[in-house]
Amino acid sequence: MNQQFNFLSDGGTTTVQGFQAGATFAGMKTFTEEKRDLGILYSELPCTSAGVFTTNEIIGPSIALTRKHVQLGAVRAVVANSGIANTVVGEPGRKDALEVVERTAAQLGLAFEEVGFLSTGIIGVELPMALIRAALPKIQLSSSGGTSFARAIMTTDTHPKEAAISYDYGGRTVTIGGAAKGSGMIHPNMATMLCTLAADAQVDAGLLQQTIKYAADRSFNMISIDGDSSTNDTLMIMANGAAGGTTITEESFEATLFRDAVTELCIHLAKEVVRDGEGVSKLFQVTIERARNDNDARMAARTITNSMLVKTAVHGNDPNWGRIVAALGRSGARVREEKLALYVNDVCIMEDGLPIPFFKEAVVLQMQTPDVVFRLDLNLGTATATAWGCNLSEAYVTFNSAYTT
Repeated sequence: MNQQFNFLSDGGTTTVQGFQAGATFAGMKTFTEEKRDLGILYSELPCTSAGVFTTNEIIGPSIALTRKHVQLGAVRAVVANSGIANTVVGEPGRKDALEVVERTAAQLGLAFEEVGFLSTGIIGVELPMALIRAALPKIQLSSSGGTSFARAIMTTDTHPKEAAISYDYGGRTVTIGGAAKGSGMIHPNMATMLCTLAADAQVDAGLLQQTIKYAADRSFNMISIDGDSSTNDTLMIMANGAAGGTTITEESFEATLFRDAVTELCIHLAKEVVRDGEGVSKLFQVTIERARNDNDARMAARTITNSMLVKTAVHGNDPNWGRIVAALGRSGARVREEKLALYVNDVCIMEDGLPIPFFKEAVVLQMQTPDVVFRLDLNLGTATATAWGCNLSEAYVTFNSAYTT
């Protein structure tokens, strides 16, 4: 963590000045006392907005509408539901998305284009509009409602995922908070993954879009649980300027600081998504060093984290490094065997392309930790990339073999 940043692990979207949130149980999921399935995040002030979205050719109408509004650059409220994805349901899905946004805008006194709508859950099921119409007015917004909103976007997640980060610049404190969900169907290309960020800096819309793309490419686009990219993936940010100060532009000295803060927060939330994956008990990190270029580094890291053989080896604490090297070789990255070095939790087991004798039981013991780090030095350039994956367990297979039954 950059020492310029103050990380607030108990923070979230409403830690940020000028943001309120709330949620309720509408009936789209099985009821428990703390369960929520419909929520709103709202800025009391006008915002600039930006986002990145799924590249899946099948896309939910809720997400299509939100992408359009976010790209207009002034979204200041998000309504979200969980349990039903509102995807692959034809024209009713589009009409329902429009109605939810219209009702939310009217309830908050906002223009239609100032509201986004995120849906997550089972594909191929229509939204229960009667339940949503009855539940929306029950949502009470407050500056302490961030966790309720984070719960409202959960599906198979075991706990809400939220955090905030702040930094001081120009005599003021800037805070960025976020809430994310994701547990299965996680292999973003921008999983089922949603993340909404709030910031109290005033940020130029063009810079905000560059920032969220930069952060996504180093966080959510570098994680994988099961190799499946969702129809509804969304990472968006709203910035309301409540902290004061001048507008941050590309030319501002503060631009890099703001970008790095957003990226740090996204990396934290992305790793929390992996840790909470279906059946997951271990997170592993793959760092590629000295690759020929950034593209090679990213391809190599992502390929290794998504290898079923690597994931099962991590699950069994098996230092079968040949699987890692094989995944690297098929990744599309330029590799020269005679230059390659490989480390497991900083234990070197391969150097200059040759295996180094190691005490297997000691490495097995190292791999029994909840976090495992694989580091590969390609020795071909200066590019570096890091990706995060998880073990593949029996629990994952059992859970997903009966997801809708």
